[in-house]
Amino acid sequence: MEHVEVARSESERGELVLRERRPGKGPTVLELRANGTFVMDTAEHASERALADAALGAVADPRRVLVGGLGLGFTLDRVLADRRVEHVDVVEIEPALVDWMRDGTIPHGPRLLADARARVVVADIVQAVSEAGPSTYDVVLLDVDNGPDQLVHETNASIYDVPFLRRVRECLEPGGALVVWSAAASKTLVATLRDVFDEVGEHAHAVRLQDRDEHYWLYAARVASGA
Repeated sequence: MEHVEVARSESERGELVLRERRPGKGPTVLELRANGTFVMDTAEHASERALADAALGAVADPRRVLVGGLGLGFTLDRVLADRRVEHVDVVEIEPALVDWMRDGTIPHGPRLLADARARVVVADIVQAVSEAGPSTYDVVLLDVDNGPDQLVHETNASIYDVPFLRRVRECLEPGGALVVWSAAASKTLVATLRDVFDEVGEHAHAVRLQDRDEHYWLYAARVASGA
């Protein structure tokens, strides 16, 4: 299989690389890697869509949505497909990734970001949540790393801890929901979410990843309607 680099960026967080996998047969696959670690690709994005489905299905009226992590845009695409959604803030820390989406380096990016309901903010998700007012969002989705036990960036560990999760709860409407994507099951994350939220669920999602059967995990946490 041939691998061709499409774009590369360097920042204080390290190296971000977009490359194509060109198999002998079948379509070309676009792949995103951070510091050499696989993040996601265009071949398997069912779990990113499932993340959106789980969040949007957890609340009755998901009008205002916060997505932590732009990635290759598949979660955002699924959120925007729900006509109940009126506004989506997407927080992405890597400006290069946003640029690749806007300029068509990621081919479906311009169409996706042209939706007037979507606003992309280049910032750290911790900062963005800390600046959000109470009851700002109906739904928050977090897909900013590979989960608490497979961190790409060690600084992201704080988003799985109680102080940050309490701040997320504050910016949710009563009855609102947080859904977190993880590459592996995490009993610690379940326990931490239960310290903060009123209802917590864990869901395995089977995927086929580069000819391997794997499972990704979704963690859904809700605020009680009367909270």
